[in-house]
Amino acid sequence: MTGQKERIIVGMSGGVDSAVSAALLVEQGYDVIGVMLQLWRDSDTNGRSSEHHEAINEHIRDLKQITQQIGIPLEIINARDLFLRRVVEPFVCGYERGITPNPCLTCNPQLKFERLLEEARFWGAAKVATGHYARIRPNENGSVSLCKGRDPHKDQSYVLALIPQEMLRKVALPLGEYTKDEVREYARQHGIQVAGKTESQDLCFIADGNYREFLRSKGIKNSRPGPIRLNSGEIIGEHTGLPDYTIGQRKGIGIAWAEPLYVIAKDIGTNSLIVGIRSELGSTSITVRDVNWISGSPPDNTMRVEVKIRYKAEPTLASVVPVGYNRADVRLEHPLDAITPGQGAVFYQGEVVIGGGIIAGSG
Repeated sequence: MTGQKERIIVGMSGGVDSAVSAALLVEQGYDVIGVMLQLWRDSDTNGRSSEHHEAINEHIRDLKQITQQIGIPLEIINARDLFLRRVVEPFVCGYERGITPNPCLTCNPQLKFERLLEEARFWGAAKVATGHYARIRPNENGSVSLCKGRDPHKDQSYVLALIPQEMLRKVALPLGEYTKDEVREYARQHGIQVAGKTESQDLCFIADGNYREFLRSKGIKNSRPGPIRLNSGEIIGEHTGLPDYTIGQRKGIGIAWAEPLYVIAKDIGTNSLIVGIRSELGSTSITVRDVNWISGSPPDNTMRVEVKIRYKAEPTLASVVPVGYNRADVRLEHPLDAITPGQGAVFYQGEVVIGGGIIAGSG
């Protein structure tokens, strides 16, 4: 039909970022449909379920108010069972295997964007949009590049690095060129009532942020106490349960020693926590599995990159060597502490994300 607006689906959370994303797209002339994915329920949480239940209701109230203000329809989609299977259960299983998963890295490609794209197909929309602070740039060959957001304090390209090329081509990120302050100011100027709302929590399915109690409530096997050992095998104490610790942790080990002790490994077979001094912690190589190359295929040769091993970590210089299609060996120019299996390793060249995957180990 002549003059028909291009339709786009916007993932809505009840916060200021997704609200402003939707408002910007309406302003740009798109036919916008807001979609909220219900991912969790208060009865699935550990403790403070009433507070979590109220938080969910508040999100929905905010969303209804926002979409009425902006003048767009709102669809609320039940994705709870999918979220449980693809995000929560792997998170719990990861801790049972002794790793420290980052559920956001896998939730984005395997649930949120996949489910939003299903809604886009249903509604005849060409693209989906979210409130992430990152940029997508088209290339001459029809592919797209994923780039850092303009605001260095809010850049979220790290958590989008596992989204494959075929999905990225159908994604819009309206906030990539904005700072957080500019987004809040836009919301204030346009009367969007969530302008001053606080940031959402990291683990959206744990109501009080206490992941240790959450894991215990799921009955994982290695939450029982066990020995704390040195690399030599000497037992020097007892831990409270392996999920209570992460690689590189110093505080909370509870042992007085001549030098500060750090967690350097977990031995699931013997339920042992391995600790050592700082010089035993650093590594100069990382093995990465399940690598997503943003271009759609691995590079032909070794690449010089900057690598981030956590969302808030400083990038460090390295060489990345593709191993087959979806693995990589990363050789660091300087040792890094706290390289943690289960977390993400994301590769950058300047502002451009080359790819990323899940840390399998270090050496």
